Amino acid sequence: MVSTTLRRIMSPCWKPSVEGENSSRGGVGNGRVDGLLWYQDSGEHVAGEFSMAVIQANNLLEDHSQLESGPISSFKSGPHGTFVGIYDGHGGPETARFINKHLFSHIKSMQFFLLFLTHMFTDLTAFNGAEFTTENHGMSADVINKAFLATEEDFLNLVREQFETKPQIASVGSCCLVGIICSGLLYIANAGDSRVVLGRLEKAFKEVKAVQLSSEHNASFESVREELRSFHPDDPQIVVLRHNVWRVKGIIQISRSIGDAYLKKPEFNREPLLPKFRVPNLFEKPILQAEPAISVQKLRPEDQFLIFASDGLWEHLSNQEAVNIVNTCPRNGIARRLIKAALREAAKKREMRYSDLKKIDRGVRRHFHDDITVIVLFLDFHLISNGSSCRPLVSIRGGAGVSGNSKY
Repeated sequence: MVSTTLRRIMSPCWKPSVEGENSSRGGVGNGRVDGLLWYQDSGEHVAGEFSMAVIQANNLLEDHSQLESGPISSFKSGPHGTFVGIYDGHGGPETARFINKHLFSHIKSMQFFLLFLTHMFTDLTAFNGAEFTTENHGMSADVINKAFLATEEDFLNLVREQFETKPQIASVGSCCLVGIICSGLLYIANAGDSRVVLGRLEKAFKEVKAVQLSSEHNASFESVREELRSFHPDDPQIVVLRHNVWRVKGIIQISRSIGDAYLKKPEFNREPLLPKFRVPNLFEKPILQAEPAISVQKLRPEDQFLIFASDGLWEHLSNQEAVNIVNTCPRNGIARRLIKAALREAAKKREMRYSDLKKIDRGVRRHFHDDITVIVLFLDFHLISNGSSCRPLVSIRGGAGVSGNSKY
């Protein structure tokens, strides 16, 4: 990993793209708020158009999200692209908020560092023990992975500073789903159980089919339980079935996250942390992992759109149902439409009217549905293939300011 010292040396050379908690540039507003709903119905990104929406269910909104479109390096001549982040917090909003503030900055700084070395050295096979690779000086899986781990390291340092006075921060964590479009390639990085689904045109059938591009790190999947057992062969209680739900150490369903310090570092598995969060037996290596699963693929002309969403959406809509809605409805406000469809399903499952669900305030709402974040990216292959850098620069954070009752 790039050392903390090296990151400090490089930090004066770049600036984070975000100017505030919910900032934007290039003519896109900061979104609108309708009670528990936040939304940005439409906007332009480097590779097409987008729509965003967030609905709150918890007392404090635990979902955070962002969309960045423009330079993805602090080099002015560096590559342009679109960055999407979905951060589904649990136990509180602190980790998701921290990721929202720091992850993209780490990606930009490490991409800057990579391009700096590219200009300074001809042999980049190894530097400071870290191997960096890049595709045509664009983004790279190495940069994304190291940005995740740097964000994790920084948050654990924050927990270390605050643990004695605010011990509950050790029990707060977040899933982290990232998508980056750069140089005609799509990078997906996921730690947790958020999901991204591609709508791809099948010309032979004249249908748009759903293609899931991420896999969930949730103990409900046998493959995840097997992975946990392989990482912890000496712990027969690494996954436990309680009340028909598989959980890691009988506590949490996800196997990868940022945060959750009490399951990463034994130094936090003690008082003053509440006993319900403490693991009975001492552990030497992290129980949960922060390293994301990363995939890279070339975008094709038949790739129509991407749906990024926290698990709150997928609890109520199948991949194909979501793709059908996006494919058949107007683009403007499509993220809101997906949330509305999910809430209608949530009401139906509880045998209640959607109109009654809309009257329920935050906190109590969590008994009916989770916080839900949706970002839809429409893909313009002409813009993708030409690598356009003439589109408006965008930096927008989802969910700021939601409160009170809503029409949703």
